[in-house]
Amino acid sequence: LLNFSLDNLSVMALILSVGFVVDDAIVMLENIVRHVEKGMKPYEASLLGSKEIGFTIVSMTLSLAAVFIPVLFMGGILGRLFREFAITICVAILISGVVSVTLTPMLCSRFLRPIEKERHGFFYRTTERFFNGMLHVYDRSLWWVLKHRPVMLAVFFLVLGATGYLFVTVPKGFIPDTDNDQLSVTLEAAQGTSYKQMTEYAKRAAEVISKDPNVVGAMMSVGGSFSSSMNYGRMFLQLKPRRERTLTVNQVMEGLRPKLAGFPGLRVFMTVPPSIRIGGRMSKSLYEMTVQSPDTDELYKQAARLEREIAKLPTVQDVNSDLQIKNPRVNVEIDRDRAAALGLTATDIESSLYNSYGPSWVSTIYGTMNQYRVLLEILPKYQEHADALSMIYFKAADGRLIPLNNVTKLIQDSGPQTINHSGQLPSVTVSFNLKPGVALGDAVNQIEDAAVRTLPPTVTTSFQGTAKAFQSSLKNLGMLLMVAIMVVYIVLGVLYESYVHPLTILSGLPSAVFGALLTLMLFKIDLSIYAFVGLIMLIGIVKKNAIMQIDFALEAERKFGKSHTDAIYEGCLIRFRPIMMTTMAALLGTVPIALGWGAGGEARRPLGMAVVGGLIFSQAMTLYLTPVVYTYMASLLERLKSRKHKPVLQPAVSGD
Repeated sequence: LLNFSLDNLSVMALILSVGFVVDDAIVMLENIVRHVEKGMKPYEASLLGSKEIGFTIVSMTLSLAAVFIPVLFMGGILGRLFREFAITICVAILISGVVSVTLTPMLCSRFLRPIEKERHGFFYRTTERFFNGMLHVYDRSLWWVLKHRPVMLAVFFLVLGATGYLFVTVPKGFIPDTDNDQLSVTLEAAQGTSYKQMTEYAKRAAEVISKDPNVVGAMMSVGGSFSSSMNYGRMFLQLKPRRERTLTVNQVMEGLRPKLAGFPGLRVFMTVPPSIRIGGRMSKSLYEMTVQSPDTDELYKQAARLEREIAKLPTVQDVNSDLQIKNPRVNVEIDRDRAAALGLTATDIESSLYNSYGPSWVSTIYGTMNQYRVLLEILPKYQEHADALSMIYFKAADGRLIPLNNVTKLIQDSGPQTINHSGQLPSVTVSFNLKPGVALGDAVNQIEDAAVRTLPPTVTTSFQGTAKAFQSSLKNLGMLLMVAIMVVYIVLGVLYESYVHPLTILSGLPSAVFGALLTLMLFKIDLSIYAFVGLIMLIGIVKKNAIMQIDFALEAERKFGKSHTDAIYEGCLIRFRPIMMTTMAALLGTVPIALGWGAGGEARRPLGMAVVGGLIFSQAMTLYLTPVVYTYMASLLERLKSRKHKPVLQPAVSGD
């Protein structure tokens, strides 16, 4: 309906939905089966069970869908990337909620049968015995925690502090590298290298690359449209499909790097083509910083100095720039007075030079089967040295042949090949690659510090392309997480008509974020935008446990007048089975993504690892933390209500 395609992100949303859309049905089915186990008929159990659990499912569904509302309104590259993902998973969750409160109870009333103990087999008895053992352990440990609530509260604040520390220290990344079976190689020779010599360099590099068993094909270009100068060459390598290689594309690149580093006079830069290229210049490395100044001489001096400082950093490699100011050149200064005396103009001299060295098409020869364009130029052997300029002659007004030396002055020096500009100011772009295992955030911070130490105030710097998009996204991600939490808090506040109970429900978020960040650090995975989406998803997943526990406790207090401790204790025990089932469903549904199966699995793996790690740790925490926080919050709410309704005593007025 929205004209979306089945791309990498929308399919990933469908894969994740497999673990989420069954949660509501699990909660509904378990509650109905619980009444059937007590002896009720399936039809009556379906009516009663759906009535009891209906509001819980609505709360779980709406709060989970609300998590992705901020993602829908994001701008920039993150908004364009994850809008389809957010809409796809939101629609799946909302439809699953509707199905759970309508179709699932109807199917339970038709398909469930009264449970008879004598019909249970060996598998049922074994699993039921295992579950009862888990429930018994949880029962005893929960009762101990409720009697020693300050201990759990101290653990909560400890986890909260550790979460903040990990969020600051965990390596930050942007978009993970994807093994797309391709590799880009850039060759750079000394400035002024001829096309012929550069071709020889490229052939030697191609011979080394062709011997690698992982390479199946290559395209090579020297100069031309892929390069800005004759001393550059580019090669695009096609690798074997990932399933036929034992090495990843990064491992292949690191294996080729020392083999290509031994050519004298040649520098080789290798990059993995990004899955999403975000602006920037066509540079030799993946990430770029642009240096600008209105003073061209000062710019060239400081840019070269900054390039040397960046090359010393331990986090980067392949540092280079587009500063090409040492190209040999010949300046032809025309003696206009002498040329005019001989009847020559500047236009005559410039036209002759262009006809000698430029692509001047002068005629077309038409044959019987084909046509041939005629290119006017001097012989190639006279184009290699500047001394040949003296062999160019002009016809004077009196018919004499005048050599170029008589009317011009030839000065040989060096200068820039091109003068690049950004925003109408001269600029130099310094590009770099990351060393293996280094996060983009660490490299960006070190480069910014180096620029502050090295450059004067008259020279400004700014990241371009992927590095610039990473900087802007890093500023928005923290705000996005806070907005998602606030949206969920508002939705829960409206549903529960309270500002206290949503805090209890959200108390498990620090443990989830802590588990996710700790998992990323243990497996040496950057906190990329995919992993950050996993953190946002944890906000919606983890609160389901608390919603099921608190809903039952509130109902027990309202109907049976139980104390806060007894109500939440009973709610935790009764909801233990659906909590474990829904968590396992979400966990197992995310495992394939965490393992990185399939093409492009490297990019999706951070999201899966964040969700799996967060679920495992938060499951152990919320089973004990939520009851403790609930008792504290319920007592606080009770005291506030008693103060609000406390009668005000008026002083008695005695009569006369």
